Amino acid sequence: MTTLNILVVPTYNTLTLGVMDVSTYSPGPAPSSPSIEIEVPSFGLVTLPFVINEINIFNSLSLGITSVGEPLLPIPDGVYKLKYSIAPAYLNNVEKTIIRVDKLQEKFDEAFMKLDMMECDRAIKTQSKVELNTIYFFIQGAIAAANNCAVETSNRLYAQADRMLTNFMNGDCGCSGSNYLINFP
Repeated sequence: MTTLNILVVPTYNTLTLGVMDVSTYSPGPAPSSPSIEIEVPSFGLVTLPFVINEINIFNSLSLGITSVGEPLLPIPDGVYKLKYSIAPAYLNNVEKTIIRVDKLQEKFDEAFMKLDMMECDRAIKTQSKVELNTIYFFIQGAIAAANNCAVETSNRLYAQADRMLTNFMNGDCGCSGSNYLINFP
């Protein structure tokens, strides 16, 4: 019995999206017409051939964001809807909703690296860690919401994490240390 399933795998690169086929196929001839539909935020739906039992890597060219001859661009963050199917597609398909947070994660990593782990002022350093942990919590909440098809909640949590990161990186996080001293004596 054929059971279709896909898994979005990290590529650790803002230029690529990895989708792995983790399906189980009935013995016999190879599946017919494997394809994947990917709804890219702000760019629409694209249908692409899909290689079974492999990791399929997509970029801005294959997703229709850039044209042949143009440089590859980062793939946008946001909620993606993926539908993998084999013929007949109306009987044999699987759908997933995920949120891509690679650009936000890159921004988080940059903020984290700016945190001076050896800073002498314990309260300020600890408050900065609290701020980054809170931001990380919002990012994970956005991912969980998207995985459960709560698109509006996912987008709201993503936007909050992005705002908090921007404020943190601009030094407007309120990291005086007093929040830590008041809440974590």
